[in-house]
Amino acid sequence: MIRASLLRLERMLDDSALVLDIGGWGRPLARADWVVDHMPYETRGLYGRDGDGAERFTRDTWVVRDIADRAPFPFTDKQFDFVVCSHTLEDIRDPIWVCSEINRIGKAGYLETPSRLEEQSYGIQGPWVGWGHHRWLVEMDPAQGVTFVFKHHVMHGRESDHFPRGFWQRLPEDERVARLWWEGSFEYREHIFTAPEELDAYLADFVAAQLRLRPMPASRRAPLRRLAGALQRSRTGL
Repeated sequence: MIRASLLRLERMLDDSALVLDIGGWGRPLARADWVVDHMPYETRGLYGRDGDGAERFTRDTWVVRDIADRAPFPFTDKQFDFVVCSHTLEDIRDPIWVCSEINRIGKAGYLETPSRLEEQSYGIQGPWVGWGHHRWLVEMDPAQGVTFVFKHHVMHGRESDHFPRGFWQRLPEDERVARLWWEGSFEYREHIFTAPEELDAYLADFVAAQLRLRPMPASRRAPLRRLAGALQRSRTGL
């Protein structure tokens, strides 16, 4: 979770609020009273934790399960005052199901995933686009809710579909993530493309528009010229 969101969360939650962290194994939220994750309690915190206070969850309130198994979570409707799901939805095979359960068991909450600016950037983890284990591109909007798009492999090989090497390093922390604060409920959906040209436009137009807004240093101009050429060829079919 980015620091600005963590600070906001700590300010808004009083001590009596019952909080659930979904998928918090690698970096659990210390303020959470309950955690649900596929990995066991003893192995938690591979990447540290979010929050400076003592962990409120315990071994007894750490639920081990596959969160995408299409079985209801072991909680009652609206049991939790606040549900956090940070850097999990992009990883799992069925984020639609998990969103439905978050809506069922939570009164309010916070979602965070990598943004498209990060996930469509080349070279973050290796010689490919975005994070290799992520299944989804995710967009979040207070009015539209959460939209998932399958992370198609064509983007790894087409310069028109991803940002050039080094682009992601220039992004401020808040632009590297997509965030949604919600209360009551939120909308969620998968956007399925049935025509290749629709997917091509979805990927390439976003990259082109963002690069126009974010001038690259002089050393990056040659890659940008190649990107413009690739985009033009994809449009003309040459």
